[in-house]
Amino acid sequence: MSFLTESPADAARRAGLRRMRIIATSLLVLAFVVFVLTNKHQDGGWGYVHTAAEAAMVGALADWFAVTALFKHPLGLPIPHTALVKKRKDELGRSLEEFVGDNFLTEDIARERLAAANVGIRLGTWLGEPAHRQRALEEGAKIATVALNRMRDEDVHDFVEQVLMTRLIKEPASPIIGSFLAGIIDDGAHHGLVDLGLGEIHDWLVENPEVFSTLMNERAPWWTPPWVDGRVINWTYQQALAWVQDMRSDPDHRARQALDGLLRQLATDLHENPEVQARAEALKERVLTHPQVGITVGSLWASVRTSLLAALADPTSSLWERGDAWLAEISHMLLTDDETRGRLEGHLADIVAFFVNTYGDELATVISTTVDRWDADEASQRIELFVGRDLQFIRINGTIVGALAGLVIHAIGQALGS
Repeated sequence: MSFLTESPADAARRAGLRRMRIIATSLLVLAFVVFVLTNKHQDGGWGYVHTAAEAAMVGALADWFAVTALFKHPLGLPIPHTALVKKRKDELGRSLEEFVGDNFLTEDIARERLAAANVGIRLGTWLGEPAHRQRALEEGAKIATVALNRMRDEDVHDFVEQVLMTRLIKEPASPIIGSFLAGIIDDGAHHGLVDLGLGEIHDWLVENPEVFSTLMNERAPWWTPPWVDGRVINWTYQQALAWVQDMRSDPDHRARQALDGLLRQLATDLHENPEVQARAEALKERVLTHPQVGITVGSLWASVRTSLLAALADPTSSLWERGDAWLAEISHMLLTDDETRGRLEGHLADIVAFFVNTYGDELATVISTTVDRWDADEASQRIELFVGRDLQFIRINGTIVGALAGLVIHAIGQALGS
């Protein structure tokens, strides 16, 4: 079975190899013709020509043998130490594997090459062009769309119920929630939510006095006169409205402080009190194991996915606008902030180093494994196709150097003879 495929460039390589073979062989033929023609005229200057031609033939034949012996048996004769590529194909593959592994797939070289590449500057410059950001967004949208379409609702539902919910049920959440709640209280981040809630309550009271009166009437004693109920309910309504308004306008209101104290105590108990922790964990388990939770999460996911797919398909959506602004901000930071650029290149170097250290040997093994699968004759022909053209220069140089050596040798002989 053939594991090597022809490429469009192979025809050009084959033509170049053929052309260089013709040139090298033509020089050998030329040297032979000159040798024959000057064989009977070796006096004077013709002797130099004859000797040069003879030495040129020797050099050309020696280098022809050397080049040919790499890939095949010269003249088809099974001479020892010929057809080296075919005979030692597997050894060459292992040697190439070792060479690549020792000289290319090392952490130091990978980090050095990555640092020399200036990835941060290049990426920042590339993202600085609006057309490039648009292309990045288009490719990202394609990948995200494919990923979202491949995620089936059943798979998401199974993941939520069998993996996520199970993990959340087993994982103690009370200390985490307690620490999180304590941080919120210390930072006062909950004040905005309290203000929002008080504002909604105040607006509801202002807009719905009749509903308030109706609710209070339903809870009034049956034996009290209606006019008494009316006065009491009206007074209660005014007090409730004033109390809520006071809480809204006074950040240090006693009710606010009491709420802060209650939340702070809850945070402490969630973090330290085993009894409160047990009740919180039991409540968490009841909520997470309720059948409606999985259905709700599945419905929420379906809605989110539909919205995301629609936004990804619309280049004018706010998602694309935010993406373009985000990429532009990244470009500016990479070009102007040395620290950000250094962190990016450092993380990339760590990733490359991890893959090189973890999988470098396996990547290098691909070379020897691939070479082992090659047919010996076909591999020899393919390697010759790639490097044979350049090897023909050895034959040409051997012919020329042989001729020059012949001239020198003949001159030395003439000088010694005289």
